[in-house]
Amino acid sequence: MSGGKFGWSPYPGAYSAPENLPRVEPGRVTGLGALCDLRTAPTDDVSSQSFLVSEFATLEDGRRVLLHADRGYSIAARSTGAPGNGAIPLHETRDGVIENVLLTVLPDDDECGEAHPWSWLAELARARGLEVTAEDLKNLPYEVVLTDEVTRWLAST
Repeated sequence: MSGGKFGWSPYPGAYSAPENLPRVEPGRVTGLGALCDLRTAPTDDVSSQSFLVSEFATLEDGRRVLLHADRGYSIAARSTGAPGNGAIPLHETRDGVIENVLLTVLPDDDECGEAHPWSWLAELARARGLEVTAEDLKNLPYEVVLTDEVTRWLAST
């Protein structure tokens, strides 16, 4: 394991949420989710893009409470047969991004013993002042949210 908790490794260059996030006003956790954002603004390099992925708890009153923000992934399209620098444009779909986000939030290895790091997420939620267990989290709906920047980027590919 390379420094991450429960089989997780931080995405190189990712934003790392502060260790001591402030406690929030308690509320009933009604869901979990992942937020996907662009790591950097789109550039002239049409052959690659990097994404940041964070996870949050959704409360009954609609608030989203950040649990962590240290994951991410990159995609690239390259061809050695392409003219010029070998770059070819990416053609990504919303479903493709969602699938990558769902893979990104999974543990990097089998050391955590869970298909999803429910225990770790519950620990993070409790540190924010939310009373929830890993078993509670397993039974909640999970959503993937793409930022407006990701949606605009997808429309341009």
